[in-house]
Amino acid sequence: MRRALLALLLAQVNHPVPVSEIVDVLWGEDAPDSAVNVVHRHVGVLRRLLDASKADANTTALVRGSGGYRLELGTAQLDLLQFKALRAQARRHREAGDRAAGVDLLLDAIGLWRGPVASGIPAHIRAHPLFARIDREYLEAVKDAAAAAIESGPDRVDRTLLVLRQAAAAHPLDESLHARLIMALAVTGHQTEARHAYEAVSGRLREELGLDPGPELMQTGRNLTSAATGPGRRAVPEAFRASLPDNPAAAAVKPDVLGVETPDTADTGTSWTRPAQLPPDLGVFSGRHTELALAHAVLPADDTAAPPVVITTISGMAGVGKTTLAVHWAHKVAHRYPDGQLYTDLRGFDPGGGTASPAQVLRAFLDALGVPQHRIPVSVDAQAALYRSLLAGKRVLVVLDNARDTEHVRLLLPGAAGCLAVVTSRNYLSGLVAEGARPLALGVLDADESHGFLARRLGEDRLAAEPQSVEDIVALCGGLPLALAIVSARTAVHPEWNLAAIATELREGDSHLTALSAGDPATDIQTVFSWSYRVLTDMAARLFRLLALHPGPDVSAAAAACLLGVDRARARPVLSELTTAHLVTERFPGRFVCHDLLRVYAGELLGEQDDAAEQTAARQRLLEHLLHSAHRADGLLAPHRERITLAPPVAGADPVAFTGREEAANWLETERAVILAAVRDDGAQTHCASQCWQLAITVELHLDRHGRWQEQLALQSAALDAAQKAADLSGRAHAHRALGFVHGRLENPAEAVRHLESALEVFAAAGDPAGRARTHRYLAFQANKGDRHDEALTHYAAAHALYRKAGHVVGQAQVSNEVGWTHILRGDHAQALLDCQEAIGLHQHLDDQNGEAAAWDSLGYAHHHLGRHREAIGCYQRALLLYRRLHDTYLEADTLVHIGDSLEALGDMARADASWRQALEILENIAHPEAETLRKRLIQNPG
Repeated sequence: MRRALLALLLAQVNHPVPVSEIVDVLWGEDAPDSAVNVVHRHVGVLRRLLDASKADANTTALVRGSGGYRLELGTAQLDLLQFKALRAQARRHREAGDRAAGVDLLLDAIGLWRGPVASGIPAHIRAHPLFARIDREYLEAVKDAAAAAIESGPDRVDRTLLVLRQAAAAHPLDESLHARLIMALAVTGHQTEARHAYEAVSGRLREELGLDPGPELMQTGRNLTSAATGPGRRAVPEAFRASLPDNPAAAAVKPDVLGVETPDTADTGTSWTRPAQLPPDLGVFSGRHTELALAHAVLPADDTAAPPVVITTISGMAGVGKTTLAVHWAHKVAHRYPDGQLYTDLRGFDPGGGTASPAQVLRAFLDALGVPQHRIPVSVDAQAALYRSLLAGKRVLVVLDNARDTEHVRLLLPGAAGCLAVVTSRNYLSGLVAEGARPLALGVLDADESHGFLARRLGEDRLAAEPQSVEDIVALCGGLPLALAIVSARTAVHPEWNLAAIATELREGDSHLTALSAGDPATDIQTVFSWSYRVLTDMAARLFRLLALHPGPDVSAAAAACLLGVDRARARPVLSELTTAHLVTERFPGRFVCHDLLRVYAGELLGEQDDAAEQTAARQRLLEHLLHSAHRADGLLAPHRERITLAPPVAGADPVAFTGREEAANWLETERAVILAAVRDDGAQTHCASQCWQLAITVELHLDRHGRWQEQLALQSAALDAAQKAADLSGRAHAHRALGFVHGRLENPAEAVRHLESALEVFAAAGDPAGRARTHRYLAFQANKGDRHDEALTHYAAAHALYRKAGHVVGQAQVSNEVGWTHILRGDHAQALLDCQEAIGLHQHLDDQNGEAAAWDSLGYAHHHLGRHREAIGCYQRALLLYRRLHDTYLEADTLVHIGDSLEALGDMARADASWRQALEILENIAHPEAETLRKRLIQNPG
């Protein structure tokens, strides 16, 4: 912990690091109550160690100030400061035209580097963006050295090749870095190695990210073909010099406001889907003329111009109208961004803790942009790279609402010229502002604006009749738009009330939310809330209180009915009453949201008016509604899939009765964020632990099918916490198994095996042979990934025996097919035939068409490798028929490729070509990355 603290202080040397930031980096969300005291103790130890080495005993290197600690060091005392100083000197030499000296200084700076910054501290701490930014400085220095060397001549380029090769090996997907390596190789006469390097990085981009090379790398590849290096390696090709980013003729790769290099345009190979996600503009929007003018001022006067990426932050207290202003302005300028608008509510201050993670939002944005599920990369960084590449060359408006802090939005910001990002937050996002974002601080409305706000909603005539009462209402609402909106809503539905009575009601209200008014008693809106709450019917008031228990970003009408314990027909007018009072908003048909401040207020009322038993009963109805609905949906989508057995739902849970597969799939996607928040909710884990882990396990394979592995990791980690709190053996076993599988997906083999071995132990203790069998299959999957096929077969043998003991025929059929595939991987195709045939018979007996199709394809693959190509084609055609019946287009194309391969082996090139082209058409229609491989194959082997 002290080493991590020292690394944090060194990374921000000579700058104060707030104690709150230290606590956040060292512990994250798990900080103990004693964290601040622990930090002080660690600082004391570090100070003694540092001061012991100082010549002047009266001075200290580690000082306190500005609410934190600052480590004061000179340039000669820290390699990072020396590195920065050498880079600055190199920049000055290069600007003065002395590129050769610049290269030498940059190589000296690079020579100080000994590997990733802060190596040796815990990985979760080193993952902090601060350290990543310093690592990026090393890459920037390497790129700068390469560019300066190419401009200077081959002799200097020779000296950069070693560091370029090392950096490129460590960063295999950095296009700009690899472009410079390729240029350097070509300039120094290593043409063959340059061509191989270009082909290798292009292949990795397509395979791992589903992307074609971007403009800079593509231009470098063209230069390899068109440019001659000249005799004796003495001439620097003009084509390469022109393609350097610092050259005016370059197809520029420009830094965005965050200092991350991104291409102006990118051909991702993905067809563009124009998103239109902005929420509706408020028809009665009024005021904010100054703020709107300031916002417009950040954009160029010419609507047709594509300015550099613009980031505007709108900050202010809760309820001040940040979202309303952001959405209104976004609608006003949307015509400037014809390629679409993206919107998300990050829920950074959600009182229930249901904050949307950058990983969740990235995945949602990629879905909205039309990226097929199978083309979305595994890691969050790769997803962010794909997202930015998709926006390159486009003009897209991105609204990121309710951000917690700068890091909450950093991965979500576009990097390409022509895009606009609007970020709202209760906090002043100083990190973004320091990096070039345009800040807009939003205060409360003044008296004139508040009057205009009421006039748009109640009419000027009504206000003119009682001017003193209007002044009183304006003063009592403190200029807070949320308070004024609620007053207007209640007043509009009671035109017979006079405004004097309304002012009196407000004046006599109680106050409990003063703490949320940012220290300004004038903005005490609890009075407004209580005035609106007191006129609700009993059932509406009860639902409003119970909404504090709902953990998700929005609540469906069905879930609201479950909280109340009534049927949906009775819940609809209650929701309508809350909507009319502006206590909830129907953001989308049938889905309702409640402002954060109102949820806090509802929670206060709940604690005062509803006993613990009623709260637990309502929470249980909600959790069981989600659990049993998810169980039904999963059963419709994959009827033969292994799933846990549930007890009957409690009265009032009222699970959804789906009419078909599409409705079930849509429900799972719509409720996905709610389910994630519900499982992670502290109250749910305390009172409904069994439902929490069961819900996580029920949606496990749905999330896996959609590639949502980061969400899966968070969900199943919460499931494990819930099961441990409840001392539930079965829950612990299932959670370990699910965590093992998702760690395997995320290429964390050691963690995968650790969790799977824990699952085996706990399933054994729980007396669950089927659970042990499934875990052995997952361990076999991991073994096959590591080419340990004999080990995989051992696990499959154990799984088959356990399934047989449990009478689980579906599991036995699945094992038979997986064993057959393992034998194919081992090259034992004769044995694979026996196993795949057994799997086919079992799946047919069970009417499991998914399993049967997979087994037919495996059987055909085994026949093909035994030279029995006609038998192989017969098997493939059986699989093809089933995949078409199931509408599984990707596996249909995969099987068509296999058919083409067997036809080619028979010498029937015409039919083979037709089968491959049919597969290519399918793959192109779904924008699958394998289309490119198949297209090249057809070019090389024309029919």
